[in-house]
Amino acid sequence: VQLQASGGGLVRPGGSLRLSCAASGSILSLNVMGWYRQAPGKQRELVAGINSGGIVDYADSVKGRFTISRDNAKNAVYLQMNSLKPEDTAVYYCNAVRWRGGVRNDYWGQGTLVTVSS
Repeated sequence: VQLQASGGGLVRPGGSLRLSCAASGSILSLNVMGWYRQAPGKQRELVAGINSGGIVDYADSVKGRFTISRDNAKNAVYLQMNSLKPEDTAVYYCNAVRWRGGVRNDYWGQGTLVTVSS
């Protein structure tokens, strides 16, 4: 599975961005898709995830501001980010998880930079 993330950029505090993640094939076989981020000097952290049944989960820091969604027909996952804060500045990575035979397989996109600054 190859993932291509896009949509990052520079935005002012309070602004919005929409990240997109396009998969090379069908996402129906992927158990979970999500977004992680890594800020300078910090560890990569989970931002939001959505499983094959549409159940979503968010980091506490983004609840109420970010929305993750998936479009199975387009083999894509999106992250709508509203009310952005400077602390949201990071490289955002698209992730997909497939479980097979009890083994977890992770797939990663190349990352897209989000900078929130006035």
